[in-house]
Amino acid sequence: MYSVELYVKIRRAVMVEGRSEREVARYFGIHRNTVKKMCQYASPPGYRRKSESVSPKLAAFTGIIDAILEADKQVHAKQRHTAVRIRERLRDEHGFTGCYTIVRNYVYKAAIRQKEMFMPLAHLPGHAQVDFGEADGYIGGKLIRFHYFCLDLPHSDGCFVKAYPTEDTESFLDGHVAAFAFLGGVPQSILYDNTKIAVAKIQGGGKRRRTKAFSELQSHYLFEDKFGRPAKGNDKGNVEGLVGYSRRHFMVPLPIADNFDALNAKLLDGCIKRQQAKLRGQTETIAERMKRDSAALMELPAVAFDACHKISTRVSSQSLVRYRTNDYSVPTQYGHREVLVKGYVDHVDICLGADIIARHARSYGREEFVYNPLHYLALLEQKPRVLDQAAPLQNWVLPETFDRLRRLLEVRMERRGRKEYIQVLRLLENFSLVQVESAIKQAMGLGIVGFDAIKHLILCAIERRPAKLDMTLYPYLPSTSVESTEPQSYLSLLQMPKANQQSAFGDSV
Repeated sequence: MYSVELYVKIRRAVMVEGRSEREVARYFGIHRNTVKKMCQYASPPGYRRKSESVSPKLAAFTGIIDAILEADKQVHAKQRHTAVRIRERLRDEHGFTGCYTIVRNYVYKAAIRQKEMFMPLAHLPGHAQVDFGEADGYIGGKLIRFHYFCLDLPHSDGCFVKAYPTEDTESFLDGHVAAFAFLGGVPQSILYDNTKIAVAKIQGGGKRRRTKAFSELQSHYLFEDKFGRPAKGNDKGNVEGLVGYSRRHFMVPLPIADNFDALNAKLLDGCIKRQQAKLRGQTETIAERMKRDSAALMELPAVAFDACHKISTRVSSQSLVRYRTNDYSVPTQYGHREVLVKGYVDHVDICLGADIIARHARSYGREEFVYNPLHYLALLEQKPRVLDQAAPLQNWVLPETFDRLRRLLEVRMERRGRKEYIQVLRLLENFSLVQVESAIKQAMGLGIVGFDAIKHLILCAIERRPAKLDMTLYPYLPSTSVESTEPQSYLSLLQMPKANQQSAFGDSV
């Protein structure tokens, strides 16, 4: 391709100086036809495809190719025809003798024609889009893959991001509650993809059957729900962009945090700082545009939504309740009873009627047993022989004072000492570990080791009164014999010499 400078020289020689095209061609050493073309264009026109027509060898087969490509729209994306496979079918099934290149070119042009076009949208204030993303980070010293909830306000590009260990019903509900509290109101409508957390089934005619948890959330906050087309993430392109933005700006380099609370504090700070940005094509900052969003939000209900996943189940014979593959303990008195499990992001509540009978920190492992040793002490009192084999007590870390107490009780009381020790452990059902440990140390100091004495000392400490211990209640303790003295015994002292009396009664006599 010739340079623009050469175009200028040749065009001036012909069109300004009046020299002939033949003479100019001979002078510059180029073909006369090239000079003629240069006079037609002020600059090099670039490459131009001669013809967009289909090769004659392929013309008879284009209908077959179009039918194959149309049918591919209904199958899995990874099982659609490639240009190689289309040529093989044309050759084997229809006698095509052309080369691969003309088939590939036609398939490429067909793909361009089939690409979807989009309409630029204007977003009204007070509407939102929601989606989840995932990223890696160091939480509590471990590299894990976590999920993060994103809510975007398309009108202002305001955002809210919060991280969770998993993408489940609990995090989905909690994300909404936290986002609404951050915004100070409820969006008029929220656009989602067809997540199974919200959509139980996609029905005909664009209708959807919502999950119970999502319906309860919607009924509480009264926002309108909208759902994108299946496998069409561009229907909610704003929040899709937020998912990528959050990962690139808030999570690069890999975030490091002691726990999820610390990580979410950093993410919230990032969302607030982003409000000062003025995005391309806008004359106002995000914070300025968010004022219109805030004005269009609905009011928050007086009470926040109880963001939990609820299931009904039965307590097993080992006093365990299963929730998301993990088993959580309840007091043994509730064995074989129907209970309601309420799973939150950070804890699990087990309820009987309106009462919470057990609460545990949420476990995100699999097939784990989460015990509270106190739940099994009543049963242990009935079956004291399993004290050393009871699984709920294996990882129960108690102060060394408790081990000393058990050894003393078993030495002094033998078999009964084990039961006495279990009774002391049961004091932890009603009193704190510090109170019980302090009472044990006090009882040991007094030489009175037993359940009754320890309980008595705890109550005296709480009521701030002196202890009154009846030693007859502890016959197994070592005792001393103290006899009473008769007054006549002192008469013998009167018969002693004065020197001996002074030494007997002291210098004061």
